[in-house]
Amino acid sequence: MIYIGLTGWGDHDSLYTELSNKKDKLITYASHFPIVELDSTYYAVQRQSTIEKWCNETPDTFKFAVKAHQFMTGHSDYREHYDSIKDVFSAYKEMLMPMYDRNKLAFVLLQFPPWFDINSKNIRYVKFAAELLKPFKVAVEFRNQTWFQDNYKEDTLEFLHSGNVIHSICDEPQAGIGSVPFVNRVTDDTAFIRLHGRNVHGWTQQNRTSEEWRDVRYLYDYNRQELEWLQKQVNILQHKTKDIYIVFNNNSGGHAAKNAKEFISMLNIEYSGLAPKQLKLF
Repeated sequence: MIYIGLTGWGDHDSLYTELSNKKDKLITYASHFPIVELDSTYYAVQRQSTIEKWCNETPDTFKFAVKAHQFMTGHSDYREHYDSIKDVFSAYKEMLMPMYDRNKLAFVLLQFPPWFDINSKNIRYVKFAAELLKPFKVAVEFRNQTWFQDNYKEDTLEFLHSGNVIHSICDEPQAGIGSVPFVNRVTDDTAFIRLHGRNVHGWTQQNRTSEEWRDVRYLYDYNRQELEWLQKQVNILQHKTKDIYIVFNNNSGGHAAKNAKEFISMLNIEYSGLAPKQLKLF
């Protein structure tokens, strides 16, 4: 199966042109796509009741790829809020149990920061994190080029494979040490592709506010030729793995939904089990 979706469901205005109640965005989103990447869990551990609500608003076959909390990936310091990093993982897992129990959790994504380079300490931490997250499936995304340099690439992939960890395949601007190449390899029976766009200027631009950073970092519209290249990469993966999850994250300018819809059409996919679309009355 090839599952195609977007990061989050809140910002894709083209999906909600006829929506009267903003609270129904997830319900509407689930009538277009079978998966979503949940990123609010990066910023806060949500209430279980919130997770249950999102599960209730989506079809039985709908899946969530859930981003790990920023404390779990070293983006910020947990010590003002928790006694130990194990407590962070424990609270995070408890939050997701309703989703796991209903078979709606595809996997947890550990997206590490650009300064998380390849060394023995960081390798041990990835193993430690994956172990703490069991029984959830885990995907890892590196954002430091050292993991895929020629002398380490095969070791990196083997290390993920040996731990049954999904390698997050990234399409992103090639902008030095803080970016990774598109490595079309699988390390599990699930493949995961994250499409961040190719806006080199937006990816590297410094000295801007958080809001400005979001406005430009993922500002990109994939053209037909680029989507055809991506289609070839997906065709290769189909021979190597069971399920492929593809998430478009290029939404600074609202292009993600359009690109995802076009890509679904190119692959001749018609999803069954989506939420019913709301009918127009007039």
